[in-house]
Amino acid sequence: MASAARFLVAVVVACALLASNNCHAARHLADTAAAPAAAGVVPGLPAVPTLPTVQPVPALPPMPAVPAVTVPQMTLPPMPAAPKVAVPLPLPPMPAIPSVLPKLTLPPMPTVVPTVVPKVALPPMPSVPTVNVPMPFAAPPPSA
Repeated sequence: MASAARFLVAVVVACALLASNNCHAARHLADTAAAPAAAGVVPGLPAVPTLPTVQPVPALPPMPAVPAVTVPQMTLPPMPAAPKVAVPLPLPPMPAIPSVLPKLTLPPMPTVVPTVVPKVALPPMPSVPTVNVPMPFAAPPPSA
């Protein structure tokens, strides 16, 4: 229920923002407002204190050179040969699988007599009278 209420509030706020027009108010405020005060001087407020100076960070010493690491070259032993498997080329015949289900004979499919759909004649369409009704938002007819 709370999410539905929040959604309703969000929709109402969005509609209010979309329906509002504050251009006139902004223009009126810009026309009637006094000239802005000088930068940093606002009447009624104390002046902003200046920030203390920060001491610069000393530069870091240069990074020492990293010695190059040499990787010794190694030779790997040769790959052993894979043993060959002898497969007889003519495969043995597939053994016959005994049938467990009894053989059934299905009755012949009955012939389907096509049904003839009678042709129905539709009544004639009534004519729509043509009436000159002005269409809203339509372009006016060209003047001769």
